[in-house]
Amino acid sequence: MPTQLIECIPNFSEARRPEVIDQIVAAIQSVDEVKLLDRSSDLDHNRTVLTFAGPALAIEEAAFQAIKTASQLINLEHHTGEHPRIGATDVVPFVPLNGASMEDCIAIAKRLGERVGNELNIPVYLYEAAATHPERTNLEHIRRGQYEGLRKEIESNPERHPDFGPAKLGTAGATVIGARNPLIAFNVYLTTEDVEIARKIAKAIRHSSGGLRHVKALGLLVEGRAQVSMNLTNFHETPVARVVETIRREAQRYGVSIHHSELIGLIPQEALVDAAVWYTQLDAFDKEQVLEYRLVDSSTSSPQPKPVSFIEELAAPTATPGGGSAAAYAGAMGAGLIAMVAGLTIGKKKYAAVEAQMQAIRVMAESLRKELTQAVDDDSSAFEAVMGAFRLPKETEEDNTKRGAAIHVATLNAAHVPLRVAKDSVKVMELALKCAKEANINAVSDSMSGFAMARAALTAAGYNVKININSLADKSAGEKMLEELKEIESRAEDLEKEIRMIISERGGI
Repeated sequence: MPTQLIECIPNFSEARRPEVIDQIVAAIQSVDEVKLLDRSSDLDHNRTVLTFAGPALAIEEAAFQAIKTASQLINLEHHTGEHPRIGATDVVPFVPLNGASMEDCIAIAKRLGERVGNELNIPVYLYEAAATHPERTNLEHIRRGQYEGLRKEIESNPERHPDFGPAKLGTAGATVIGARNPLIAFNVYLTTEDVEIARKIAKAIRHSSGGLRHVKALGLLVEGRAQVSMNLTNFHETPVARVVETIRREAQRYGVSIHHSELIGLIPQEALVDAAVWYTQLDAFDKEQVLEYRLVDSSTSSPQPKPVSFIEELAAPTATPGGGSAAAYAGAMGAGLIAMVAGLTIGKKKYAAVEAQMQAIRVMAESLRKELTQAVDDDSSAFEAVMGAFRLPKETEEDNTKRGAAIHVATLNAAHVPLRVAKDSVKVMELALKCAKEANINAVSDSMSGFAMARAALTAAGYNVKININSLADKSAGEKMLEELKEIESRAEDLEKEIRMIISERGGI
């Protein structure tokens, strides 16, 4: 390990063209001594966060090459997405790790900013610890009005003149470069599509509007759900658990709850340990009680225990995960195969005519893979909620009424999850069909395998929808879901007929 280690976490205004991110990653990895730690893309935000680390000079060079590559491939005139942005490379923070100080990171930020301004003609603003103006400490102030607003003001308003580079925006926009402490990018999804609720909660928790001290927050609509998107800038003083519980209480005011949360990029292990300690109320906890910490401290060479795989969990004599989770897992594998096939087609001269289509398929398949992977856990949670409803008291008539209502709601939700899996699976089948027709002939068996996995997922998911609906005391509440499932299965049958024709034409099976 180098004696000095610095982390860089640039945010790029692109996620829907993975081939662009591939080239930016390649530019970073072309620099010796730099290690890419994480790559996280969000299609709704249309934004990718890369995390890499290395010694000072190497990390500075890698950041410059990434900014240069992004400026050549990303045009802000054509960019749309939920997340605010002013540049192709929107923000580039440096974080001191092993043997590095904040002053080291500030020096890097200033050198890099000057080089980007002079060599790439990109306006650069310094922020956080590297800021040259007090008001520019806050990223939101610099990004006010986004790219479109900055374009109108940068030339005429002295307050918006950059620290380096021209006071004029090109298609790569502007870049914000700075130095800061470790930050946790953390999103919470709500059980509603009403984005106004997310905005109200974001306003209540963010520091700039009177909320929690080290929280920056926005309310967005992502994947059909209201999302509270956050940057937690000091988890020691404002712990993750406190943020989550504040959101939970605020959400209750509007009759909604937390559906799930999401981590973007990496998180310090200490932040997760702190959250676990808070939730379990381990008041006398000592971090030396963590097995992994003790193993590291004792410099033992004993191997870490192997994590239990999903297949092992599925085989265990427990109610969850069960058939619904297995359906989602099969669908995710199908989507993964289609993403692979599309990737094996992109960049091949023989398939240049379908490259744009394959790029789109790859993005859609990756999105479906993530949704179906999430559904593996969602299905287990939904079934556990049903079991919890059945365990409610039933001593009195009022108890029975409440228990019956809770069972009804939980069972309907338990049917919704596999119905969503069925919908996603038929989409995977459609993508598989396109790949089987036009993608790399050398991967045609993988296209067909992806189709088969998705078809199996749909069938298994359908069983789970039907069994849940049929267990309702009032089955009329599920009639619409059964009609929807019938339409999905009809579509699947049509796709099966098409794939058989393609198999005989292309596969020779």
